[in-house]
Amino acid sequence: MDVKFKTVILECSDIPQLQSFYTGLLHWPVVFAEETFVRIQSNQGEVGIAFQYDEDYIPPIWPSQPGQQQMMAHLDFAVADKDELKEATENAIELGAKITDEQYGREEWVTMIDPAGHPFCFVIWD
Repeated sequence: MDVKFKTVILECSDIPQLQSFYTGLLHWPVVFAEETFVRIQSNQGEVGIAFQYDEDYIPPIWPSQPGQQQMMAHLDFAVADKDELKEATENAIELGAKITDEQYGREEWVTMIDPAGHPFCFVIWD
């Protein structure tokens, strides 16, 4: 059996907003689109991110807090060095992301929140 990882699906209440953010951030094309589900795919065609409509979507709280909506997962995006880390962070902010208040003192990554409230990180990855 050959099982391959293909797609992360992010729930949201505004697909166009999230699609616009991630296509602007990653420059990945839309490869599938319906009213309640859109998938973008890496330019290498190996992995994708999909956005699924949920009218009851509640953004997670990060860092987690007792009794609040919990994060189910977060995405890590690799950058080559501190210059790319800064550039990627600035680009994400221009596209609508926010830097989280809690950064845990590491210089190798930046934790951010996308426009729908999903946490993600840019990480200097060797």
